Amino acid sequence: MSHVKAEIATQPECWRQAAKLAGSPGLPTAGERVAVVGCGTSWFMAKAYAALREQSGQGETDAFQASAFPSNRRYDRLVAITRSGTTTEVLDVMKSQSGPVTVLTADGAQPAAKIARDAVVLDFADEQSVVQTRFATSVLALLRTHLGADIETVAMDAEVATRMPLPVHPALVDQITFLGQGWTVGIAEEAALKCRETAGFWTESYPAMDYRHGPIAIAGPRRVVWAFGDVPAGLADEVEGTGAAFVHSRHHGGYASLGRWVGGRDPLDPMADLILAQRVAVALATTQGLDPDNPRNLARSVVLK
Repeated sequence: MSHVKAEIATQPECWRQAAKLAGSPGLPTAGERVAVVGCGTSWFMAKAYAALREQSGQGETDAFQASAFPSNRRYDRLVAITRSGTTTEVLDVMKSQSGPVTVLTADGAQPAAKIARDAVVLDFADEQSVVQTRFATSVLALLRTHLGADIETVAMDAEVATRMPLPVHPALVDQITFLGQGWTVGIAEEAALKCRETAGFWTESYPAMDYRHGPIAIAGPRRVVWAFGDVPAGLADEVEGTGAAFVHSRHHGGYASLGRWVGGRDPLDPMADLILAQRVAVALATTQGLDPDNPRNLARSVVLK
């Protein structure tokens, strides 16, 4: 079994462990103006958290790629997400701040934890695979718990997602577009990245309401549109009218899978739904004879000279 496949399967327990850290010092308090930064997967988790925090009324929250952080803005707190604790762009932003900096990382011995005023270390969620799965989702589980979410319910959904049939068969699909709304835009972007990183597969991601403003033009047979969370009225019918398959955990009470239904249960939490997309990414890689633990052109951390 590949490392990433095993790591995907451990997410329910990792989320439960992460939830226990929700009282850690340095996590944003209500009313603080917060910036959250990361790169790649960590940035997408930052986007999801920022949307959830504002939605919960906890305070203004902006998410940025670390390389695009606006240095002229002032925040009450910077939250940095970095699995390795060594990513150059994240370290640069952290060093630039005069106010409180909190880092969420998997390795407390690395530079990010030393720079931050407060470090929350999720070493139990670290990974051997280059591709991130459980660390990123465990960070989001921690942050959602801190906002008041019941992660036990989400973890139970995740247990279902680790073993249920895949809604997409790798041999029957040529392209996938992932959609989200609100906080699930970040989930959709992460799902698309997983397929690109792991399998070199053609994926795109968009806010669901914007999908009909152009991107739907590529929909057609052997292509899939996979939506997380709430879906705009009428979108499923429009997608299926193109000949593409529509995948959504609420759609007809189950999962659409290129014309067949899988499941017939209550809808999964979008974070658990992401586990299915991670599993699809691994399946896409292995059916092509690729190593999902070591994708081409990628390293565990981007350290610039």
